[in-house]
Amino acid sequence: MAAGASMGASTSNIYKGNALRLMIPSWFMIGIFLLIPVFVMATYSFLTKEFHGGVIWEFSIKSYDQFFLDRGLFGDDPAQIEWTYINIFIRSITQASLATITCLLIGFPTAWFIATRDEKMRPLWLFLITIPYWVNLLIRTISMKFLLRDSGPLNEFLLWTGGITEPLGIINTDFAVLIGLFYSYLPFMVLPIYAAVERYDFSLSEAASDLYAGTWTTLRKVILPVVRPGIIAGSLLVFVPSLGAFLAPDLLGGAKSFMIGSLIEEQFKGAAGNWPFGAAISMILLTIVMSVLLIYARNQNKEETK
Repeated sequence: MAAGASMGASTSNIYKGNALRLMIPSWFMIGIFLLIPVFVMATYSFLTKEFHGGVIWEFSIKSYDQFFLDRGLFGDDPAQIEWTYINIFIRSITQASLATITCLLIGFPTAWFIATRDEKMRPLWLFLITIPYWVNLLIRTISMKFLLRDSGPLNEFLLWTGGITEPLGIINTDFAVLIGLFYSYLPFMVLPIYAAVERYDFSLSEAASDLYAGTWTTLRKVILPVVRPGIIAGSLLVFVPSLGAFLAPDLLGGAKSFMIGSLIEEQFKGAAGNWPFGAAISMILLTIVMSVLLIYARNQNKEETK
């Protein structure tokens, strides 16, 4: 018995004193693939654009000033708020939020359905959810454009059934971009919620029913509080990539559906691109995303300490 206890203690303390050394590979990967690229991007955001492309190593805040303020063609007019880029940011946040809400409305019932099936059938349903990810995102977005275009299968079917008399003008609209984002990131919502629902104790719902709680009351006061971590994780996994997406806006949206990811891509494209301005926009986007994640982490810490 003493030998068993000693073995258990040695096993539990096997990593004691080695934590810092074991973290070195993680720190190395984070430094190479995260911190250094962010540092380079931040540095470029304070450089000056060269007239024929590239950058001049003269530090300034002109790129950030260009994003927020309009000083005229020659830069000597009184400063005014530059609503063009700010509106693109607002549109991006709106589209990402709508995509997150849509994925939640569809993803939660889907995850609940899968988690309540027979254990032998759940892997099959999860397999069907992840099948689209076997194909590159670019190909999936192009296929969605083919489906939604005026002469595409969707309009042809609706015309054949008599549901419409002329093709729906879906392509090159904000709605088409929303569909593209929803299609691209729905599994990111389903899988975390499924993991939360799978661990849910269904006897809680039975107890609520015994106490005369209705379906919606049980959902709101029993189920949602328990599976909330999965909902929040899924929402973040959908919102963050949707905010910086550029394939869906480029291929499914028009000029009026321009999003922040497309704006960043445009600045780095070609020899005449404005790299400092693109880097500044990227840093502003990164700041917004990090703020959202920090607020979430802070709220989580508050709930855990209660």
